[in-house]
Amino acid sequence: MSLLDASMNAIHLGFAGLWVGSVVFLTVAVLPLARDGAFDAAPLETVTSRLQWISRISALALFASGGHLAGTRYTVDSLTGSAPGYLVLTMLALWFLLALLVELGSKRLVGGFADRKVRQPAREARPYFLAASLVGVLLFLDAGLLSVPTAIPF
Repeated sequence: MSLLDASMNAIHLGFAGLWVGSVVFLTVAVLPLARDGAFDAAPLETVTSRLQWISRISALALFASGGHLAGTRYTVDSLTGSAPGYLVLTMLALWFLLALLVELGSKRLVGGFADRKVRQPAREARPYFLAASLVGVLLFLDAGLLSVPTAIPF
């Protein structure tokens, strides 16, 4: 493995952990408090804005680093005709889904900030962030299977 490949792998894993961890943290720790009214709109607006930036930057970093890794490890035939290739394509689809869910959930949260509302926007955003957290778990399961090719059941 070259230094460039190792760097891309580290970047990919680092941003994946940051992104999914941030989404899960918001889902598990922040949203329940917001639904209970423990936050004003201002702190929740800051958290949501930072999550949006983490999500967008991570999506770009993962697309670039993952594209490099896929380009050096797979051909078109192996991506579309092998179990590891299917896992890579599944991962790509899940990353797009994660980005979409975070954007939609964030828009639900931000919608109430102008009126200084927190509880209702947090309730409305919850299903999106629960789904995004589930997608994050699925991504890590996919990555785990991909990291041990002998464990791929198909």
